[in-house]
Amino acid sequence: MILETYLKQNNTNIRKVHLISGIPETTVRRMNKRDIDKWNIEYFDAIAKSVGKSRFAVMKELEDLETRLKDKYNVVFSNLCGRYNLENRRYIGNKSKLMNWISGLMDEHTQGDSFFDVFAGTGVVSKAMLPKYRKFIINDFLYSNNIIFKAFFGMQKYDEDKVLNYQRNFQKICTNSMDDDYFVENFGGKFFSEYDARIIGEIRTRIENSDDLNERERSILIASLIYSSDKIANTVGHYDAYRKKVDISDRFIFELINPLVVSGKDIKIFRDDANVLVRKVSADVAFVDPPYNSRQYSRFYHVLEGIVKWDKPKLEGVAMKPPVENMSEYSKTNAPMIFDDLIKNLNVRYIVVTYNNTYKPKSSSSKNKITHEEIIKSLNNVGSTQSFERSFQFFNAGKTNLKDHKEFVFITEVGK
Repeated sequence: MILETYLKQNNTNIRKVHLISGIPETTVRRMNKRDIDKWNIEYFDAIAKSVGKSRFAVMKELEDLETRLKDKYNVVFSNLCGRYNLENRRYIGNKSKLMNWISGLMDEHTQGDSFFDVFAGTGVVSKAMLPKYRKFIINDFLYSNNIIFKAFFGMQKYDEDKVLNYQRNFQKICTNSMDDDYFVENFGGKFFSEYDARIIGEIRTRIENSDDLNERERSILIASLIYSSDKIANTVGHYDAYRKKVDISDRFIFELINPLVVSGKDIKIFRDDANVLVRKVSADVAFVDPPYNSRQYSRFYHVLEGIVKWDKPKLEGVAMKPPVENMSEYSKTNAPMIFDDLIKNLNVRYIVVTYNNTYKPKSSSSKNKITHEEIIKSLNNVGSTQSFERSFQFFNAGKTNLKDHKEFVFITEVGK
């Protein structure tokens, strides 16, 4: 963060530093995740050469920039230097590419110091809002998303040296000694190579059996396993199916996530039915982005859900799915009534809803269960609503023409 900000100010980039200095690009990127006082002198020389300044000028400017960023955003930089940031995963409906637009609208049309992410998904919206609010309520009903929130946003302290030691030990694993063959028998040769599936299962069992981990440390290791597995999975971005007639190579490497350091914040994390939770909590701003079509996320990401739960149920079907559970009412025909109930019971000053216009697709699974008009009606029943729109390229498996696809943001001032 510090290095990228500094290089932008000097009209250069990480790639240019790599080319001019000869330092590997991966090393330059690791520099960006490390406190300035832990840099080698060669790092400062490399940056100085790239931006055409003296080493001492660069050191002074970077130290000043680090202080300003820490003061402004309450940022404390982790020493884990993990490979994966929060947004580095494949997930349907991910809002990463829309966040600048959404954040700007919220800055202009809402106020307050508490934020309720009702259907948090990947958590990228809450991450983007970290500098803007003091209190957070982050909720999602998937077990995998919940453990990821605890890992990235958790308030509990963790031992970095302990986590790094686990990483080193996990990277040395070459077969399973503590784990049975459940994971490799069900997912080997399908979603992962047999070797990779065996290593994933062994790592998860070792985490499960460890008695020296606090909740945050355990969450960081499981979340890291999720990200490392998802990175190399033989899928098209979800686990409803795997790619057949392909040679699956051994590619798994256990790499760590980069937990967000949230000093000065008050963050509460839930894995609740949203319609139940809204009756128990309050905030200034609620961000509402429910699943709108018939795709059930608990089924789409069942492999990751299984890694988190580690209850090893009997699996069935081509995609090796567990018994049905954790199904969203927002993906069923009564979704408009469920959405209306949610909106009526939100105890907030502002409601921000995102929506995309895919309710007339060729694919039945992409068809929205709630229409644009039904959303506006529910929102207008509780306050004054403004509507904003922009074109956006949405997830497309090939059956739906999304040439005129648009993303909408509705902002309602409650009680007005």
